[in-house]
Amino acid sequence: MTSIITPEAVGALRGALRGAVLAPGQEGYERETAAFNLAVPQRPALVAVAEDAADIAAAVRFAARHDLPVAVQATGHGAVTRVEGALLIGTRRMDGVSVDPATATARIEAGALLSQVIEAAAPHGLAPLTGSAPGVGAVGYVLGGGLSPIGRTHGYAADHVRALEVVTADGSLRYVDAVTEPDLFWALRGGKGNFGVVTALTVGLFPIVSLYGGALYFDGSLTGPLLRAYRDWSSGLPETVTTSIALLRLPPLPQVPEPLRGRFSVAVRVACLGDRDEAEKLLAPIRAIGEPVLDGVGELPFAAIGMIHADPVDPMPAWERSLLFQDLPDAVLDALAESAGPDAEAPPFVVEIRQLGGALARQAAPANAVGGRSAAYSLLVVGPPEPEELTSLVSPIGRRVLDAVAPWSTGGSLPNFQGAATSPKEVALAWPADVHARLVALKHRYDPAGLFRFGHSLV
Repeated sequence: MTSIITPEAVGALRGALRGAVLAPGQEGYERETAAFNLAVPQRPALVAVAEDAADIAAAVRFAARHDLPVAVQATGHGAVTRVEGALLIGTRRMDGVSVDPATATARIEAGALLSQVIEAAAPHGLAPLTGSAPGVGAVGYVLGGGLSPIGRTHGYAADHVRALEVVTADGSLRYVDAVTEPDLFWALRGGKGNFGVVTALTVGLFPIVSLYGGALYFDGSLTGPLLRAYRDWSSGLPETVTTSIALLRLPPLPQVPEPLRGRFSVAVRVACLGDRDEAEKLLAPIRAIGEPVLDGVGELPFAAIGMIHADPVDPMPAWERSLLFQDLPDAVLDALAESAGPDAEAPPFVVEIRQLGGALARQAAPANAVGGRSAAYSLLVVGPPEPEELTSLVSPIGRRVLDAVAPWSTGGSLPNFQGAATSPKEVALAWPADVHARLVALKHRYDPAGLFRFGHSLV
């Protein structure tokens, strides 16, 4: 049942916030609610545009008093469910980043982008564990674990969180670290947005100014040989190297490089934090498969790390899901080539295998709730959204690919890669059973009314 909010109540909220409060139809509402995934329109009952942590606390208290569920959005990359009837807290104006070179840490506010953290750290010869797309919000990325193109060397971004500032469902602003509220500290690092609104967090940085990496793009006719070569090659790589392989169906658009425009290709991505000559020796087995149509591997300043995956930067409609694998037997690779290769009927936009293991497999100290540590590979499928009016008749293109390989998977997925898997039963698969049980218990302790229940909710 949708709560009825009186104009007087909305006026009181406006008086309590530094930022704006917007209702449907008001100027700025569409801009503040816009999500990156155009297939998931956001139509909340109200938008609270937060200018600071006090605004967030006031908005959460208002939502609790009026029985409004709360959604949170910075860039909109994390939008996976519609938020009708909710109070949406927009954090994009809280984008401060401060770096302490003495402790090699950065304090990052709720709306800051990963690219802003990279920019702030670079003058000090430091770098964060950014994701493949530096344009996403840093806090949401970290709360879901944070898988980096250099993750096998340094682990998940959540492994390096030192402290968090969070508004919980009771409207209080808490400082959380390993000593102060250790249970909440454990849950926030990998449990996503189930426990409150993180207004800022402090993370460790690394002395990295450059790396050797990029992507080799091959013609789609080499899909089968490349998948097998990638599997054999990646299994023997040192932890200084993190890799992925992607089957790409790129559109005929001007922003796509000409050799890839409107064609099916296979990209082998690599990031190496070691010697250039050694990196090229390690890459030789992949180069031996054939001549790439585009060679984008070389020395990169860390600020250019987004070039490795070259993720989309413009909003688009999409459906995505993922699975985890302990290994990649021939049967999986054959199923991928058949269901998502160049000869498949309407293959998805992207089918990506990311290599895990290395430091990603080791639990952080102190421990956190990041799931998927025992997996060797993550498979992500991105395709067009299913037509709503034909949901019962048409299986999404991406789902057909996942169904083809699911028998060999663990059944789980990384928290940040769950995409359209939003039911509590599906969400539970992002963590081992004991971790999930502890997360649910803490959810009931810190958010007993289920105020934060959008996206990948535990309950």
